[in-house]
Amino acid sequence: MSDDLDKLRDAMARATPAPDPDRKAATLRLTQKNFDDLQGSAADPRPTPDRPQTGRILDGVKAMIDRLTPRGALAATTALVAVGVFLALPDNMMQMRDTSGLTSVVDELGTRDNLEQRAPAEEQLARRSASDADLAVSEPAPAPLPQVARPQVEAEPMAESLADQSFMGEVAVGQDFRERAQSDSMIAPPVSRKIAPADPQVVPESDTEAFANADTNPLKSVTEEPVSTFSIDVDTASYAVVRSSLTAGAMPPPAAVRIEEMVNYFPYSYAAPEGDEAFATTATVLATPWNPDTQLVHIGLQGAMPALEDRPPLNLVFLIDTSGSMHDANKLPLLKQSLRMMLAELRPEDQVAIVTYAGSAGRVLDPTPASDERAIFAALERLQAGGSTAGQAGLQQAYATAEEMADDGEVTRVLLATDGDFNVGLSDPEALKDFIAEKRETGVYLSVLGFGRGNLDDATMQALAQNGNGQAAYIDTLNEARKVLVDQLTGALFPIANDVKIQVEFNPATIAEYRLIGYETRALRREDFNNDRIDAGEIGAGHRVTAIYEVTPVGSPATRIEPLRYGSPDVTVADGSDEIGFLRLRYKTPGESRSQLIETPILPGSDDANDDSIGSDDIRFSAAIAGFGQLLRDDQYLGDWGYADAIALATGARGDDSFGYRAEAINLMRLAETLDRN
Repeated sequence: MSDDLDKLRDAMARATPAPDPDRKAATLRLTQKNFDDLQGSAADPRPTPDRPQTGRILDGVKAMIDRLTPRGALAATTALVAVGVFLALPDNMMQMRDTSGLTSVVDELGTRDNLEQRAPAEEQLARRSASDADLAVSEPAPAPLPQVARPQVEAEPMAESLADQSFMGEVAVGQDFRERAQSDSMIAPPVSRKIAPADPQVVPESDTEAFANADTNPLKSVTEEPVSTFSIDVDTASYAVVRSSLTAGAMPPPAAVRIEEMVNYFPYSYAAPEGDEAFATTATVLATPWNPDTQLVHIGLQGAMPALEDRPPLNLVFLIDTSGSMHDANKLPLLKQSLRMMLAELRPEDQVAIVTYAGSAGRVLDPTPASDERAIFAALERLQAGGSTAGQAGLQQAYATAEEMADDGEVTRVLLATDGDFNVGLSDPEALKDFIAEKRETGVYLSVLGFGRGNLDDATMQALAQNGNGQAAYIDTLNEARKVLVDQLTGALFPIANDVKIQVEFNPATIAEYRLIGYETRALRREDFNNDRIDAGEIGAGHRVTAIYEVTPVGSPATRIEPLRYGSPDVTVADGSDEIGFLRLRYKTPGESRSQLIETPILPGSDDANDDSIGSDDIRFSAAIAGFGQLLRDDQYLGDWGYADAIALATGARGDDSFGYRAEAINLMRLAETLDRN
């Protein structure tokens, strides 16, 4: 059996072209020059405090390595040893341009353990390379070069750092060669040195929030477009998102501010409907707080509240997002606590089922009587977050379960609890809209509860709730969970009217301009009002709805739109009254396909925005919230009116605040004022 070194030399000879002594000498000179130039050891180098002019190669190398991080030092010493191996190769290797031959050599040598057995022969080869390269110096031997302690590096990251190098084989051999040549003059004996561990790299979570909103409603001329039509909205998610941002010390994104949801967050004492009427409507006119030359038209709707004992049995399917994005404390853990609070409000004849979705969907609790709290609580506690978000599969499973539970005369609802991050299946809001629209015809409505921030997909939540005949709310605290799922449970789950639409026609004889504050995502075409096929908002038992217009009287100096050259200046109402406008309301009784119509004239009011006889605390407080929302959106219609004015108006109209909601809003205004200055 021939010697292993002979095998190595034979393999090298087979893998490389014939030697060229002249090229070898030129290469060595160029290598020496480049090394000296790069490492600061050339003749007469520029002296610096950390690199005195010694003229020594190893001093420059030492200074370089001392300035590197532990990982950089390891890479540098590895590269230097690779150069040593390059110089140690036989003459016939100097012509080599393709490293594949050397790679085959390394493969033939075998594993690291086999290389250890060849140490004596390789040490001789190393000493030969040192003499051939003529690197020995006549000066006294340099001081020992401190050796950087080898950090504990996992194999995979190391492989990644070297993966793009074409000389992987040389590096591997060079590392072993360096370890076994400590006694040689090329590498000084090791000196122990402690290396501080690198700071851990914390990768911040990406912010993928998306909000459903549109540009602020424009000012419109009554002579050109006298009719305004929109769908009502009783969602409250936007206010809770605004509160979450401000209490976290940041201004909310303007797109997250839907003013109608902020205004409708608060309870107001509107007149209740009489008899069998589903609604009572009121229209009040008062001076605009931020512009004395305009007026506010305040519209309030109050839904009927049936006796609780008369409500039908409820079939409730909790569709719970258990994907990996729900692991935060303000997501799945808060969701569990919230649903436990809600269960206490259900009656024994009600039924509950639980469907979850992550990488796939599944039913974790079959339909169970609400009285069996132990089984329901146990199913909730078993939920864990993990996986992607298969929203489509979860919705399909939830609707199938709801249809299984439904019975004549009962109310069946799917309650989706999520951060809105749908990334598997139907993730596009338009596709989700079509899917939900098909399912609502069965009588199964869908409401959405949003949890957490960072990847809150408000656009998806709005698409689901609006097309599922349900409501959207955002829960960031247990107090909000109590408000939505306890105090307002009946209104959220038991509708009294479907497809509720509002249309206001302004009188061009008295009003020159108008704009609707909020409801940008709820706009309808004029012809949609009388079309019973057009979907609109739903109102639950006892719900209140508020809408606010800012109008400019004819002849006011606040008029912004120039009159048409060929418009008719002499326009009056038929009966000669001073009506500001006319309010029409359409709605469907649940289960019916034909709508009903309610009409109310809008009459002028007081010129004093602070007149307690006009507007009351409720109306003036809602105006303060409308102004607050416009400030958060950086609205162009407020002039010099600012947060201090909103605070003063809301404070003076706080009135009876049993739950502290209005006091909280005033504190949020103060926070916004402070943050806006910074």
